[in-house]
Amino acid sequence: MTDILKKIAEKTAERIEEKKRELPLAQVRAEAEALFYKSHDHKDIIGRPESQLSSILFPFENALKGEEISFICEVKKASPSKGIIDEEFPYLKIAAEYEEAGAAAISVLTEPYWFLGKDRYLTEISKEVGIPVLRKDFTIDPYQIYEAKVLGASAVLLICALLDTDRLKEYLNIAHGLGLSALVEAHREEEVDSALSAGARIIGVNNRDLKTFEVDLSASIRLRSKIPENILFISESGIKTAADIALLKASKVNGVLIGETLMRGSNKKEELFRLRGEAL
Repeated sequence: MTDILKKIAEKTAERIEEKKRELPLAQVRAEAEALFYKSHDHKDIIGRPESQLSSILFPFENALKGEEISFICEVKKASPSKGIIDEEFPYLKIAAEYEEAGAAAISVLTEPYWFLGKDRYLTEISKEVGIPVLRKDFTIDPYQIYEAKVLGASAVLLICALLDTDRLKEYLNIAHGLGLSALVEAHREEEVDSALSAGARIIGVNNRDLKTFEVDLSASIRLRSKIPENILFISESGIKTAADIALLKASKVNGVLIGETLMRGSNKKEELFRLRGEAL
């Protein structure tokens, strides 16, 4: 584990322990499970083919299955490598603009120390938009998965550099049991192997090396061949131009997760159209 990841994981562990004292695991788990059962009529689920169950239970995955490359657009105020990105940060307006511009899903940072995220950003955005929302945080405890469901997420992020294969499998089972998708993030071939062994249905390759913070799009292109085509493949970080999108599309990437490039654009809709190679 890299130094920055270790620091984030340690701080996250402290944060989760504080939350558990305020709202015990048993209570947040019960709330999450109740939400799942309340939102899905089992008469509508039993006997359905798997293809239909996916769209009913896992809207995040379903949103990424289009013929064209899908865009997961990120809402974040800051990052460890870039500092504060948007001082004003009108997060609801940003999310609405992403949806209007055709985003398939929205990624919301909730990590409070390095990314200046808040849980309420996720809850408010999930109520504001009609597309799935990914909770982008550093998941190291099952508590966070149950909490994500309660906050309104459709998906959670699981990072291979933080979780071994057994824990990945455990966390995937918890997420899927709540109707949450999981974006499993890898950077190296051995992490892709771990994600596949754990049963990941969506694998995201982070083009940013968290050891050096250097970005190289070839990471996604190189690792694409290691992942079966029935697994959704997402390229993350360092995607800045329509040429980058075209290169990734040629490599049969299903979707891209873009944060800083969009967040720094003064007109989010215009920026997203530019990346797609379209006129506004």
